[in-house]
Amino acid sequence: MQIADLGDVQLHYRIDGDPDGAPIVFANSLGTDLRVWDAVVARLPRGLRIIRYDKRGHGLSSCPPGPYSMGALVRDAERLLDQLEVRDALFVGLSVGGMIGQGLAVKRLDIVRTLVLSNTAAKIGTPEMWQQRIAAVREQGIEALADSVMERWFARDFRAKPDLQLWRNMLVQQSREGYAGCCAAIAGTDFYTPTSGLRLPCLGIAGSEDGSTPADLVRETVDLIPGSQFHLIRRAGHIPCVEQPDEYADRLSAFLKETGHIG
Repeated sequence: MQIADLGDVQLHYRIDGDPDGAPIVFANSLGTDLRVWDAVVARLPRGLRIIRYDKRGHGLSSCPPGPYSMGALVRDAERLLDQLEVRDALFVGLSVGGMIGQGLAVKRLDIVRTLVLSNTAAKIGTPEMWQQRIAAVREQGIEALADSVMERWFARDFRAKPDLQLWRNMLVQQSREGYAGCCAAIAGTDFYTPTSGLRLPCLGIAGSEDGSTPADLVRETVDLIPGSQFHLIRRAGHIPCVEQPDEYADRLSAFLKETGHIG
């Protein structure tokens, strides 16, 4: 376990693979920590420097007082990757992590060479919806939302498995302040205009049963970037890297080779 002290926040991060390999960066979703990528990381080809981190208010990172802005979340990623001397990375962002990826690519094309937008969008939900979520978390805690979140995160087959409890536990153990803080960041974000200005290789990944960012919404966002690709994973909800890690890793590995990120 490693921690990067960025002054106003301390980010927990982990590096796997080849220390001299081509960098691939993973940013996870609201209410999860970097373990959400474990099964995919284990299936990736050799020759990669694999970087994962917990965003502020999540996992083992520190939790500054909220609310947060998307600018702060993007700046956290930027400062971490600068500290790790990362350039020309493939950035994989899941949900709010995909929003961070869009913002970082717009700001720092020297860091983000290639982008994977997984189960995300340029704009997710409405400010009113997120304000209701924030109020519920502050008043009742994350536990009160957990069952409805599981329905959006996972397809029916997966929800019948004992493993579901692991992911529910991960969600409810997140910081209430951190979760609400990141909800505020999502509520204030509309990246349609900046994302439509991006010119870089992009792959969109969606789950056929995603209750948070439906496949059509993901496709609409990646279509903003000329030449982008789109891949639908069936029998998967909002976190297909957990439900269908073989297919997820296969498509990601193919994209790494198609874009020349690895040989």
